[in-house]
Amino acid sequence: MPLRLFSIDPALAWLMAAGVLAANAAQAWTLTIDRAGPRVFLHVGNGTADADNSTINRVEVSLTGAQLLSGVPQAMTTDSTQSQSLQRNGFTTCPNPASQILVGTSYRHNNINHERGSTVLSVTSPPSLTSASGDTIPFSEISWSVSAPGSPTPNVIPSGSFTGAQQTLATVAVNTYIENCHSFSYANSALQAAGTYNGRVTYTITIP
Repeated sequence: MPLRLFSIDPALAWLMAAGVLAANAAQAWTLTIDRAGPRVFLHVGNGTADADNSTINRVEVSLTGAQLLSGVPQAMTTDSTQSQSLQRNGFTTCPNPASQILVGTSYRHNNINHERGSTVLSVTSPPSLTSASGDTIPFSEISWSVSAPGSPTPNVIPSGSFTGAQQTLATVAVNTYIENCHSFSYANSALQAAGTYNGRVTYTITIP
């Protein structure tokens, strides 16, 4: 029983030319960025460091009858090939991109006198995944865990489950970049009709 569950859609990418990253090794995956860098950056799955990237990655799982009847949560795979950070000098943040999606975002302000403020990273999902036959699976059946190898703050964007609505993931301080890896899981908590179920989630960053 294939369950092709959802797509990852980065709603916003580079708005300005790439700048210089002022990395602080002690902060690992939470980095201070130079004012010459982009004002807003959002990276979900496959991305490009200095240009918009329209790639929409897929995350999916295909269940056998035995797996479906077991009720055991199932790990999902991705079509992402992005293993290296786009901001941290090519560091491998997602060592297994076939089962991980790299999510990263930053916010800076040009005004040297405006050093305070933050922006909000959020994700929006529809209430359900839907098959061609009209059957549905609640989007809350999909959850994610996070990791960032070697980082002292791997949960800088925390683990969670989709709610079928917009939900806040993290607040990003001005002149800061955050990222980690998301691994997705299907709860498999109820017996579903055979079919291919689709839905799309959209990640956004909101500037105050």
